[in-house]
Amino acid sequence: MNQEPGTNEEIARFCSTKFDVSFPMMAKISVKGKDIHPLYKWLTNKAENGVKDSKVRWNFQKYMISEEGQLIDSVSPQRVPFTKKIVQWIEE
Repeated sequence: MNQEPGTNEEIARFCSTKFDVSFPMMAKISVKGKDIHPLYKWLTNKAENGVKDSKVRWNFQKYMISEEGQLIDSVSPQRVPFTKKIVQWIEE
């Protein structure tokens, strides 16, 4: 839905100058629809991830993935990263 119309380079430049981002950033990818990126196809499809179906509702949707690369759960974008569910999972 054209939430970020810039190119990957323009986005990286904006983030580095506005927010001092210095870590590697992913390129823009499709998270829904016919051209969905394979990562999001796996994250949102129980037949592929073996855990659950989910829908990407908005930016900041969170997916909890184990060190072994297994999907554990997802957390809605309305929840803050320090929500109890996420913190408990990290601390375990």
